[in-house]
Amino acid sequence: MTAARDTGSGRPLLDKLGVRAGMRVALVAVEDPAFEAQLTDRGAVLAGPAPGLDMLFYRVDQPADLRRIGELRELIHDAGAIWVLRTKGAGLTVREVDVIEAGRVFDLVDNKIASFSDTLAAMRLVVPLNQRRN
Repeated sequence: MTAARDTGSGRPLLDKLGVRAGMRVALVAVEDPAFEAQLTDRGAVLAGPAPGLDMLFYRVDQPADLRRIGELRELIHDAGAIWVLRTKGAGLTVREVDVIEAGRVFDLVDNKIASFSDTLAAMRLVVPLNQRRN
């Protein structure tokens, strides 16, 4: 699935998401060749879901999908992030508050939202500062 890019803020998508060269990034349930190309063009290293990731993008379609955040949390390092992608607009099935609550269940906090595309919203979940080991 390649989603049309939202140009609302005028900033490039990868800048909004905080992707930098050299970051280890994984995609879970995200099938978007154009986004993968943007990541590699930026110099990010696409990796499989494995411990030590800087960033993980996870697409959810139903509230039940949010349960997987617990296992995915173990894959990011303390200063890493999980970007949860969800449908926005008329096809909305997972609400912003659902993502926030799921994050709290797994000791993560939301600290940024971004428009990923015309049809997808993104919310960043991170380990709270007072729980980081490094």
